Amino acid sequence: MTAVNRALMLCVPLFLFAAGGAWYASTSTGLSQANNDNGEVTLASLPRLPAWAEEDLPDFSGYRDTTERKVAFFSFLYPRIVLANSRILLEREYLESLSARFELSDQEVKWLSDQSQRLRVEAETGSLEQFALLRKRLDVIPPSLILAQAANESAWGTSRFALEGNNLFGQWCFSKGCGLVPQSRVEGANHEVAKFSSPYQSVRSYIQNLNRHPTYQLVRDLRLQDRQADKPLSGIELAEGLLGYSERGEDYIKEIRSMIRYNNLEFYDREFRALLGNRSPNIFERLASADADTTLLPGAEGSVASPFEG
Repeated sequence: MTAVNRALMLCVPLFLFAAGGAWYASTSTGLSQANNDNGEVTLASLPRLPAWAEEDLPDFSGYRDTTERKVAFFSFLYPRIVLANSRILLEREYLESLSARFELSDQEVKWLSDQSQRLRVEAETGSLEQFALLRKRLDVIPPSLILAQAANESAWGTSRFALEGNNLFGQWCFSKGCGLVPQSRVEGANHEVAKFSSPYQSVRSYIQNLNRHPTYQLVRDLRLQDRQADKPLSGIELAEGLLGYSERGEDYIKEIRSMIRYNNLEFYDREFRALLGNRSPNIFERLASADADTTLLPGAEGSVASPFEG
């Protein structure tokens, strides 16, 4: 099998999240919502979303060269992953600051309650259990895993659901008119494929799905183990928790891991760790408010610019 054939094989999208509960539910529940972050419960002090976060998906169908198409896809999506993860890290910093306080204000209690509702944490507000559970769920997803699943589920950004709904991960919704009706939907089914205002919002919803749905408990367990061992997060490792993401089960996990390895997507994990530097809130805030997505790309300071170089 030639390298081109292997690459094309990896480009074929397989199944939507059929059995794994990969569904999207609107978070417009009356919780505090700031900065138009798709209804997510956020800090009022979070930087305003940069304008580029709401840009539509480019047309990737015009690329004839497989490598060029991949580079274009990754270069568009990676800054949006950095943006989403950085905003989560700012919220995580705030969570840690609250955990160290003897008393919490009414506003702080409400923020904890809202986050618990969003992330489906059931524990007494302000308790050690609540902080532990929120700490486990309010965390980032490695870029390599996000990029591989987005490429797989959206046919490298060319699927109908990506083009018409900015949906890169095949997330479902169940309210009439909430999304796009799949042409293959069986009679009697009522699910639709969710529509998002931008690819960034699709990334945010995908991360939230992995962070709160019971199906992906193993993803969170593995991530916590890495945190406790002070190990860098690995998309290849966390992929083990995706058994319920597709009807293909273990074969799907193997497919995602193969895409990460074949496309050298751990390159983006290393680049993200380098961007975070000493992991100070100032760095998180700078990344979360970047004026241009190009400033978040690898190679901005003369380093290797893509996983296919060097």
